Amino acid sequence: MNRRNFLQNTSLAMAASMAGTGWLEAAVKKGDIKIGYSAITWGGKDEQAMTELAGLGFKGIQLRANTFGPYRGKPSELKDALIKNNLTLCMFSSGNVEIDPAKFDSTVDTHVAHASFVKALGGNALQLTNSLRPKDRAPSVDELKKLAQVMNEIGKQTADLGVQAVYHNHMNQLGETPEEVDVIVQAMDPRYMRLLLDIAHYKQGGGEPHEAVVKYKDILHSLHLKDTKPAETKSGYKFVELGQGRVDVPAVFNALDKIKFKGWAVVELDGVPDPGKSPLICAEINKKYITGVLKYPV
Repeated sequence: MNRRNFLQNTSLAMAASMAGTGWLEAAVKKGDIKIGYSAITWGGKDEQAMTELAGLGFKGIQLRANTFGPYRGKPSELKDALIKNNLTLCMFSSGNVEIDPAKFDSTVDTHVAHASFVKALGGNALQLTNSLRPKDRAPSVDELKKLAQVMNEIGKQTADLGVQAVYHNHMNQLGETPEEVDVIVQAMDPRYMRLLLDIAHYKQGGGEPHEAVVKYKDILHSLHLKDTKPAETKSGYKFVELGQGRVDVPAVFNALDKIKFKGWAVVELDGVPDPGKSPLICAEINKKYITGVLKYPV
């Protein structure tokens, strides 16, 4: 056996040994997927959210447009709070995108202003949602494409600031079903717009999120992680902690590994799902699922 073959065989043997212990798999996953957490569950108490999430070991946080008003003239104060808690602004919720032509300029200006704010905070990603879907019908293909067109313009301008705009699929909005999401994504300009796949909204809308991960691998920027289950509510469902509902979360992460995804997966629980719980308790449940069941570090 020559020296080259010896080194190759030795490397393969070491890799097989480490894979048997799970070390190699954990090392690959740790380098690929970064786990963040959204402050939305705290209902505007962002300082508390930062402190509690940092205490749980999370390194990334998603903030919302509610922080823009009080901090737009002093972003350094909010940035200092992020640094103090060793948190990266991994995503910023910029709000809805209007497709009414009369609101085009104001819509673009609002989101570009938010992008400047994100840049000042040290972030580089801006989440866009959209208007409520019509009450008595499904949105038309033209409406879905119009949404993509407006987002493309927003993304083009935020790109000049070094901020990536991303589209968030959402129940009760124009992109609710997998078919609607697909029309929007296909009309998005990948130079300026990427996809933030919310796995619970996609499941509730009738799709399988692990399939969407693979389908949209070339435009997938980030994810929202939460679960969904039937409930005696007006909508007939509610969003819950990971592992508490119908989403096949392990399949999603297997798909992410398959496409070699590198980016942020952000836990986003809109509100506390059950009486007696707190945002912190929900975060602890989600962390336990991520580290215990999925075997990912936070």
